[in-house]
Amino acid sequence: MEKIQFCAPCLFGIEGVLADEMRRMGAQDVIAENGRVKFSGDMAMLARANIGSRYAERIQILVGSFPARTFDELFEGVKALPWERWIDKSAAFPVKGWALNSALHSIPDCQSIIKKAVADRLSARYGLNWLEETGSVHQIQFTILQDTATLLLDTSGAGLHKRGYRRESGGAPIKETLAAAIADLMRVRKADRVLDPCCGSGTMLIESALAAKGIAPGRFRRFSAMDWEAVPADIWRSERDRARSFERPDRLFTAVGSDIDPQAVKLTLDNAMKAGIGPLVSATPGDLKDFRPEGESGVVLCNPPYGERLLDVKAAEELYRQMGRVFVPKKGFSYAIISPHEDFETLFGRRADKRRKLYNGMLKCQLYMYFK
Repeated sequence: MEKIQFCAPCLFGIEGVLADEMRRMGAQDVIAENGRVKFSGDMAMLARANIGSRYAERIQILVGSFPARTFDELFEGVKALPWERWIDKSAAFPVKGWALNSALHSIPDCQSIIKKAVADRLSARYGLNWLEETGSVHQIQFTILQDTATLLLDTSGAGLHKRGYRRESGGAPIKETLAAAIADLMRVRKADRVLDPCCGSGTMLIESALAAKGIAPGRFRRFSAMDWEAVPADIWRSERDRARSFERPDRLFTAVGSDIDPQAVKLTLDNAMKAGIGPLVSATPGDLKDFRPEGESGVVLCNPPYGERLLDVKAAEELYRQMGRVFVPKKGFSYAIISPHEDFETLFGRRADKRRKLYNGMLKCQLYMYFK
């Protein structure tokens, strides 16, 4: 059985969560690095990771890596890689990437050289003078870091955070992959109820419900590699069936949201329906100051507005104080709030039981977790 090397980029701070997920999926040689997780597996793992990963931004094939201090080294290194294993003679193979702290820093020049090297390799292997590039897309991604070039093929297409349910979003939406990671860190998969009193477009609630019910985030969407000749179609069918076998339709779970904006409430409910978990999610208009941790247990997840202009910052700070007043310690309840504000704990009024540095896009944040 052929072993394929993979790379899964992710948001900074959730590498460990993603690595654990890949191990649960059966990946081998799992290594967490800054902003990515490397692993290996067979062709089934290619489809499995795309369909099932909640935390990866995309799944890439690691074609090869080599020193590249000159354009000649870059050309010869790229040409030596087995591109014909994945790219058929009619396929399109656009090139994009970046370079950092390297002698080669002109991105357009690197793109051109890589493109020519791949074309020369494929032309020689297929006995063609001209490659049409009219077929399926095989996006080549390169990175050149400290004079080491890494060449990858993207198998996902659109980012894996694009689940398909959030065609519209509120003013400051959290990325689906980050919301899913926060749900994992708060052990939502074992909870019966999740609450979000600042629900916005409902991402926290929806990702929690998908995880609790064991529903694969990519169960309905398409991926670039589904159009590749090198990847058998039955792999995708069998892996979708495998993903469905882990669903827990009888699992009792509810997701309860509220928001001061009635349009956000409507958006939450609409997105939950699109995600296929509409009956699990409820949302009503409501002010944070009226929130109460009612019932025997619940996990409260919150991505409050951060504030950018001075007046917005003041409003955000008042919101944090309000949270401290209503997110009271209660047996059976835990709270998680993500915020970039360095004085959040002072404003909230209590030190977190646990903190974790996360990035919401490029914004450095802390996840403040309260379990007591």
